[in-house]
Amino acid sequence: HDGVFPDPVTTLTAPARLDYTYTPGRALGRHLDALTDRRITGERCPSCRKVYVPPRGACPTCAVATREQVEVGPRGTVTTFCVVNIKAKNAGNAAVDVPYVYAHIALDGAGLALHGRIAGLPCDQVRMGLRVEPVWTEGARHPDHYRPTGEPDAAYDTYKELL
Repeated sequence: HDGVFPDPVTTLTAPARLDYTYTPGRALGRHLDALTDRRITGERCPSCRKVYVPPRGACPTCAVATREQVEVGPRGTVTTFCVVNIKAKNAGNAAVDVPYVYAHIALDGAGLALHGRIAGLPCDQVRMGLRVEPVWTEGARHPDHYRPTGEPDAAYDTYKELL
């Protein structure tokens, strides 16, 4: 055979299924259990004292085990954000209207920001320093989105290290 094919196969489509079991581990397991009670927890590093949310079981900076569970928030501060124009669904599998805002939110007492959707005000009114609180939907394991608290904006110096 000369290696030349008149109709070479260029694409093959085949159904695939991946079944797996995920075990969150001690630190994340406790965090998930707290979320069931609508509490947000992290773990404090015994060395640098930073509180990681969600907890990782070890401090990524100091490389030491974290065991002290700390409740944070539930309120927090928007540290940075972006306006998203791609359709998405929320935790309840309902469509989210576009555009929407996705933000980094530094929960009160946390040592870094987590991600969350901002709702309850027009996209062009979201800003760094905006104080927000979680909104939980029935049966959800985590907040559906965050909304403004009505508090004055946080001063930049209070969250600049969390950018």
